Amino acid sequence: MRFHIYRWLVVSVRGRQWCLAVPKREAEATRRRLLEEGILDRRYKPRPEGDAILLPVAEEIPGAVLCEVEAVPERLDLPRHELVGGIAILQENDPEGAERLLSSRPSVTTVLFPETPVEGEYRTRRFSVLAGTPTTRTRVTEYGLRFDVDLAHAYFSARLSTERQRVLGMMEEGEWVLDMFAGVGPFAITLAQKAALVVAADLNPAAVHLMVENIALNRAKNVIPMLADAAHLPRLGFKPFDRIIMNLPFAAAEFLPAAVALCRDGGTIHLYALEEREGEFLPRIREVTGGEVVERQVRTYSPGKWHAVYDVVVEK
Repeated sequence: MRFHIYRWLVVSVRGRQWCLAVPKREAEATRRRLLEEGILDRRYKPRPEGDAILLPVAEEIPGAVLCEVEAVPERLDLPRHELVGGIAILQENDPEGAERLLSSRPSVTTVLFPETPVEGEYRTRRFSVLAGTPTTRTRVTEYGLRFDVDLAHAYFSARLSTERQRVLGMMEEGEWVLDMFAGVGPFAITLAQKAALVVAADLNPAAVHLMVENIALNRAKNVIPMLADAAHLPRLGFKPFDRIIMNLPFAAAEFLPAAVALCRDGGTIHLYALEEREGEFLPRIREVTGGEVVERQVRTYSPGKWHAVYDVVVEK
């Protein structure tokens, strides 16, 4: 095995390691070759030095010199968790793991464990604080938008951030949008970037209170918050909506007749549901509307259960 000697570079440092000094334009190709041959020492970080990159190697090879390099931080055995702003939600009640997580992530200030599943008409959970600041409130930044969230008082899923952007990308400028189960407003405020008007309803007073704060926080002047039961919305005499969001995973299908009544002919309903088999809610959707339906699995919710979305084109 031969390596071209590009330059000698000796640095008097503590914890020196054998390195190859490689021109920056050739660094990636050389790194891959060293990795394939089992010579790259992945315990240490490559670092720039002038017009070269120092690549740590596991042994003295032709062209290698002793240089100062930084060790790759040891990977801690962290518990499974979901991040919501500055809060980490653990999947297991693990106080020791919570402390490790808190110390390893500077952005995390609180570690929670959910004592109950999402339950009740307000879609809330009870939490215990395993580590850090005793709070369930945090601020989430998502694609340049900011949302104040209180996990004990209103449902919020950070994992739907990509889904919100997908729906935004499907929209035409100037649409009328209804969010039937708006929570603290992440869908409503995201879609307001293209909509002419967004009506955002929720039954949970705490969620609506936070939504009002988030509308002001993001200066979304075209979002109308409402404290309302989605089943009663058709009675309010709205102009038909171009697009309707139904993010109530446990019960959205029950409100499909109301959504179809509120949607214009040719409009789109995005129905989010938890399902155990593909196409589980297609029969119910077909009962209400005969339009085109596209189903997508958004994420795994629990073993044997998926969070899915049905994009439904309404035909009346």
